[in-house]
Amino acid sequence: MIPAMDLNPTAAWQALAARDARFDGRLFVGVTSTGIYCRPVCRVTTPQASNCRFFANAPLAEQAGFRPCLRCRPELAPGLSLVDSPLVLARHAAALIDRAVQAGQAPGMSAVAARLGVTDRHLRRVFTQAHGVSPVDYLSHRRLLQAKQLLTDTDLPVAEVALACGFESPRRLQALLAERCRLTPSQLRQGRRGGAAPKAGAATQSPAAVPAGAGSTLDPLLEVRLGYRPPYDIDSMLAFWAQRALPGVETVADGLLRRTLRLPGPAGGPAESVALEIAFLPDRNEVRVRLAASGARHWAQVIEAVRQALDLDADPQGPATVLEAIAARHPGAPLAPGLRVPGSFDGFETAVRVILGQQVTVAAARTLAARLVQRFGPAAPSPWPGVDRAFPDAATLAAAPAEAIGELGIVRQRVGALQALARAVLAGLPLHRAAPLEATREALLTLPGIGDWSAELLALRCLGWPDAFPASDIGVLKALGLNGAAQAPEARAAAEPWRPWRSYAVIALWRALEAPG
Repeated sequence: MIPAMDLNPTAAWQALAARDARFDGRLFVGVTSTGIYCRPVCRVTTPQASNCRFFANAPLAEQAGFRPCLRCRPELAPGLSLVDSPLVLARHAAALIDRAVQAGQAPGMSAVAARLGVTDRHLRRVFTQAHGVSPVDYLSHRRLLQAKQLLTDTDLPVAEVALACGFESPRRLQALLAERCRLTPSQLRQGRRGGAAPKAGAATQSPAAVPAGAGSTLDPLLEVRLGYRPPYDIDSMLAFWAQRALPGVETVADGLLRRTLRLPGPAGGPAESVALEIAFLPDRNEVRVRLAASGARHWAQVIEAVRQALDLDADPQGPATVLEAIAARHPGAPLAPGLRVPGSFDGFETAVRVILGQQVTVAAARTLAARLVQRFGPAAPSPWPGVDRAFPDAATLAAAPAEAIGELGIVRQRVGALQALARAVLAGLPLHRAAPLEATREALLTLPGIGDWSAELLALRCLGWPDAFPASDIGVLKALGLNGAAQAPEARAAAEPWRPWRSYAVIALWRALEAPG
């Protein structure tokens, strides 16, 4: 597929006229007759080509004076994976900014540059070259879109929205909304609630809250939606999580994925737990996320976790040829177009489960992780039965007596590895997709109990790296017709043509083992 940056106006208009969801998040159109910019999947009447200006990202459209559409809502569009950016450094910088915004922090560009090991000047130059806007403008845009979605989809007071999105005051948020979007918070909410829509655009159609269900004594459920680019192999994604679901933490049934998340408390306070429900809406190329209104202040972190865990920002056209090649090797395997890489809802939780999975089956690793949850996982408020405990966080496992963990059937070396990992995470080891790949991988390899296999799996699932390849993985070797870790070099050689999509190849090879017969 042609990257949005390389599209000529004719090709871009054709993608818009076809409402081609593959270009969602890679292409935005500004309509000169209305002053509004839209996603290519917007359901309004297709504008005349002469009235269209095309942009590679939303900040460029806003910089040109267009305001976001209230119908297609650009903040719902999928983002870009690491390999989508022409400069990985710029993509890492954008991811760090995104993550800080989601946590309600105010990242200084000097800190971002230092984290990436470059100077401020070099970061600004590379970032502007890759994204077309400066890091400061990008930060402002991300905060504004996050605030816009919170104002549209929740009933949080404007002051709380401003604080959650990193604005120094509600007045600053309102001023930026008026300047960039030509809207007020009340106009956004008026349109959502079914009142008169603002003159400049259409109102959203989805309600902000839905009942929690019969018999629930908890808050109403907030509902938000996230877009993805089709095709998407929903069955394989749900099967992956169902096979690994931990009692109390996760359930997968009737097409719904429900689970708890342990998130940092406000102002560095104790961790808090939230419960969420995820449903796929394939007719709209979206997922619906529901969470209790009491967890609304964690909304941005929940959305980032869902995006990473479900690989919603992927462009399925990239790894398509790799998946076709593996399907040809394994006729009858349940491999469908749009296979995604199951990522991580919580980096520490996933890393613990990877360590517990060393040299054992998926079922055995699940049993050990379930014992950890039963012994150390706190209760979590939830409107759903069977989802009422959270996975223990790093602070809990770091402080736990080693013998208490060992009593669960976890061997001494694994206990040491788990507690070393917990201490490293508390000291700042990043386990999310904004983390720099090589530096994080090297840090992981210094920890006891983490070798190449574990580091590659963590790069694949926690860091969101599309080209990770655990060559010694038993499932990978078996699917390739190889015997034992001694043949890992042969596995690497076989996977060489699959760069830079080897992470997708790993998931496809695992899936291929589920072929009947």
